[in-house]
Amino acid sequence: MNDLHARFEALHAASELLVLPNAWDAGSARLAQEKGAQAVGTTSAAMAWSCGYPDGNALPEGALLQRVSEIVRATSIPVTVDIENGYSDDPEHVAALVSKLVALGVVGINLEDGAGAPGVLVEKIGAIRRALAGRPLFINARTDVYLRGMAEGEAAVRISVERMQAYAAAGASGAFVPCGVQPAEMRAIADAVSLPLNVMWLPGLVGHAELVAAGVRRLSAGPALYVHAWAALAGATEAMLGGALAWPEGAPGYGELNRLFA
Repeated sequence: MNDLHARFEALHAASELLVLPNAWDAGSARLAQEKGAQAVGTTSAAMAWSCGYPDGNALPEGALLQRVSEIVRATSIPVTVDIENGYSDDPEHVAALVSKLVALGVVGINLEDGAGAPGVLVEKIGAIRRALAGRPLFINARTDVYLRGMAEGEAAVRISVERMQAYAAAGASGAFVPCGVQPAEMRAIADAVSLPLNVMWLPGLVGHAELVAAGVRRLSAGPALYVHAWAALAGATEAMLGGALAWPEGAPGYGELNRLFA
C-alpha cells in the first residue's frame, strides 16, 4: 500500500470526521487542497454538468478518465472517484474501468447499487477485487435505498444494513448512505455495519459534531459545492448583463490564481 492509499485509509479511522469536498475539474480539486482538504472526491453530477451532460452515466468514459487524470495531476492528496454504477451492469466491464482509474493514481471509488438488485453490486465488487489482485483500493459502496425512496424509517434502516453487510462481505471498504438519513437512523446503520459510514451534504443536514455522535465517519459534499459555485456565477453573470460591474470583495487576483497552478 503506497502512502496515498495508507493516508486515505487512516482518515476513515481517525477520531475526526473526514470531510471530503467533491470536485469536478482540476481547478476545483486544487482549490479544495489549498483550503486544507486532506483528500478530495469527484462528483459525477457536477463533472457531467461541467462537461455539458446530464447526470446519470451520460458523461463518456473517455471524458471521465481525462478529467480524473487532470485532477490527479493537479493535486498531491488522495483522490477518490464517483463512477456511479460503473457504466455497466457487466461486472467485468466495471472492473476494467476501475483498473484504468487505478492506473491513473486514484485511491478509491464510489460505486452505487441504484435501482438494481443488490446482488449486482456484490458481483461488481468481487470482479474489481479479482482484477486488482491485491492492489489497494477503497471501494465506497453506495446504497440508494433512501435516495430512491425504496423504504422509510426502520424498514429503510433494515434494508440499508442488509445491503451493506452483503457489500462488506464482497470486499467493500466503506458504506455510503446518502439522502434523508436522520441521526438516529445513521446511528443504527453505523452500529450494525462494520464499514465506516459516509453521508452526503444536503439541505437540513446536522453539523459535524452531531454526525460524529451518530457514528458517521465521512461527509461528502456531493454536488453541493458546484451548486454554490453555480449560484455565485449566475448572480455575477446577471449583474454584469444588467450593467453592475462591481468586483467581489476579497476575490483573488489573476496572479494569485495563476501561481496556484504554476
